Amino acid sequence: MEQGRAREAAVPPSGSPRVPGQAKGPGARAGDPRGEHVHGGPPASRSVHRHSVRGQILAALRTALVDGELAPGEVYSAPALGERFGVSATPVREAMQQLSLEGAVEVVPNRGFRVTERSARELAELAEVRAMIEVPVMLRLARTVPARRWAELRPLAEATIEAAATGDRAGYAERDRAFHRAVLALAGNEQLVQVADDLHRRAQWPLTAAPVTRRGDLVADAAEHQALLDALCAQNLPVVQALVREHFTGSAL
Repeated sequence: MEQGRAREAAVPPSGSPRVPGQAKGPGARAGDPRGEHVHGGPPASRSVHRHSVRGQILAALRTALVDGELAPGEVYSAPALGERFGVSATPVREAMQQLSLEGAVEVVPNRGFRVTERSARELAELAEVRAMIEVPVMLRLARTVPARRWAELRPLAEATIEAAATGDRAGYAERDRAFHRAVLALAGNEQLVQVADDLHRRAQWPLTAAPVTRRGDLVADAAEHQALLDALCAQNLPVVQALVREHFTGSAL
């Protein structure tokens, strides 16, 4: 995340902001002597810029959550985080609201946002729900998807191994989800992919006072992706089922 200061375009204190090039007079258009009102012009770049900044801050906050930089139980204010990232408090507050909807943080009135404290039981419950959803899907895919399609996912599995080898927890988390999304996408059900990805993301947030994830744990977790592809290619259903359940319950993230 770049630390340079990102600035949002100022909004006039009264009235609606004008689209660049719009005439000042009511209902008038620049260069149009008829003064006709024109609808449907492109949105101001200010809106695009604002959403871009918010998206970047949301990604940075998610990385900080996975890395444990935002500690469970701690309260963080939007202005303080905005100063840290070199932006105003507004995009930070909007990103935190999204994280609140996802269950990563909770609003603390007049103070900011508290990072949710998670227990081992919650992690076990997430693993159980993920297995209930994904195991039947992967067993069905193992019966129907040809081996050449699984081979196309090898680069994604290798990417998780590369990230694990560096010990990059946040980078591994993103590539781990990318691999699982690609596998489930073969089912052709976008709602399934979104629900499973949300559960996966929640499972990646660190536990309260969790020990630091070791590089060896990440490497072992990543190796299971290759083993899963091997079993899917061979249509070995018992191994597929065992690998998926073990992957969820023993996941490093």
